Amino acid sequence: MHHHPRRTAVAAAVLLTAAAGAAIPASAATGSGTSGQAPSTALIVNARWGGHCSFDRLVIDVRGTMPPVTVQRVKELRYDGSGKKVPLAGKYFLEIKFSPAAAHNQAGKPVYKGPRLLKIYLPQLKGIALTGDFEGVVTFGAAFRNKPVYNTFKLHSPERFVLDVKHANRCG
Repeated sequence: MHHHPRRTAVAAAVLLTAAAGAAIPASAATGSGTSGQAPSTALIVNARWGGHCSFDRLVIDVRGTMPPVTVQRVKELRYDGSGKKVPLAGKYFLEIKFSPAAAHNQAGKPVYKGPRLLKIYLPQLKGIALTGDFEGVVTFGAAFRNKPVYNTFKLHSPERFVLDVKHANRCG
């Protein structure tokens, strides 16, 4: 009987990987939070911003594993739960949702230390608001004078979500 050495090595590696993964309890793989929050729930702890030569940047700090994030244009910003309109001046708005995530720990104590509603005086970014922390979803709203042309990405160690909004004019 002739065994192909490469196939045998690949099969052995797959079996070893599967066996090693099965030996690690799920709680060890996700890490244990000291906040009393379930390990799989990311905590949203801060939001900050800055103006740069050709773009404005919004950074949202996350404790734990970065959850999925969606960014979408909306006609207006509303608070989750109440449905009340968010009082931010702007002609264009983006809604940023983190899920699963929370801005409070399991005991209900807020862990989010950033602004809840703030007017901002940058070329593009005119305001931000924490619009929801409900049923595993944390939502922010961002207001703009002009239609935002934006790029998003995630940074790690520590975990951060970044939204860059281009200026109409280039620097220089």
